[in-house]
Amino acid sequence: MRQFAPYAVICLLAIAWASHGQAAQAPLQVQIGYLGYRPDPGPLLSNVIPEPADAGQRGAELAIIDSNSTGAFLNQRYSLTSASVESPEALLAAAQAQHAQGLRLFVVNAPAASLRQLSAALPDSLLFNAGSADDRLRSTECLANVLHTLPSRAMLADALAQFLVLRKWQKALLIVGPTEDDQAYAAALRRAAKRFGVQLVAEKAWRFDNDQRRSAQADMPLFTQTAEYDVVLVADERGDFGEYVPYQTWYPRPVAGTQGLTPTGWHKTVETYGAAQLQKRFEALAGRWMNDRDFAAWMAVRSVASAVNKLHQVDPQAIRQLELSEQLPLDGFKGRKLSYRAWNGQLRQPIPIVQPRALVSTSPQEGFLHPTNEMDSLGYDQPEVTCRFP
Repeated sequence: MRQFAPYAVICLLAIAWASHGQAAQAPLQVQIGYLGYRPDPGPLLSNVIPEPADAGQRGAELAIIDSNSTGAFLNQRYSLTSASVESPEALLAAAQAQHAQGLRLFVVNAPAASLRQLSAALPDSLLFNAGSADDRLRSTECLANVLHTLPSRAMLADALAQFLVLRKWQKALLIVGPTEDDQAYAAALRRAAKRFGVQLVAEKAWRFDNDQRRSAQADMPLFTQTAEYDVVLVADERGDFGEYVPYQTWYPRPVAGTQGLTPTGWHKTVETYGAAQLQKRFEALAGRWMNDRDFAAWMAVRSVASAVNKLHQVDPQAIRQLELSEQLPLDGFKGRKLSYRAWNGQLRQPIPIVQPRALVSTSPQEGFLHPTNEMDSLGYDQPEVTCRFP
């Protein structure tokens, strides 16, 4: 036994030295910035349940906690620098301040105009869009340094249209609100209707300016009187009138779109494939339900963490290239591995279709096929995108 003692001692010393070296090695620092700005929606009829002011930020915070849980074993340390402001000018200033501190990875919860501004101001950075559903950013105005974790309006409308066709609700009345966002949502619904064979028997613009809730309720039956329809589609993103459409229509028909039966990126009622655990962790952190912007911000940070685990570096261009390569399947608790579309940077993902307190269905629906990936039947497919996305 004694003749082996020196060898054993050498092995023990080597192991101890390796362990010491690993312990002494500084952890890989992964710094991520959160930039939040939501414009004041103005006075609303449907203001009983306000939107949470910290939507998006809480999702990013939970993702940092989740990433550090695994990062502790990989010698990685994640941190979040947050700025939630009240104007586009303050958002740009906050972004430039974070950039000056060395941050090059950002989660942005802001309208499309602010996202374009930040993209131009931070050309050496990678931005994850967790706040704008603007279709132009995915079809005609692709931003080279932006990836999208929030579903586009086209994805939401396509998800809904597939369900309507499956249920044979193929005649619809479309009601459109007065805002620019309402017009954009309506355009997505028209595109989806044409794409999947839903007939719009009539389209009406909501132009009532009376601020009393009773007006919407009293006027709705006559307002929805037209050729017979199977479903009423509503485009009212900020909630001016849409909550008063269900149960007030001329024909007793379901309501879908921004109110009623709603396609969304995430909802409290999504609980399968491990989502219930994510919901519980979020509620423990934020004291409320997780919404679509929270999930989009969570998904953005987790996308970074998954790329860093594989690359062992934080270079934004290397992360972007890996995200777009489809060599990095992502887990989003939606029953399928998610990935980013190489032609516009949009995250592929199933879309839950929900009513306020229940999950009704999930699109893509069975039978809606695609040559390569069924999730690409939702939103702008590669032949439909005209912008050049490097």
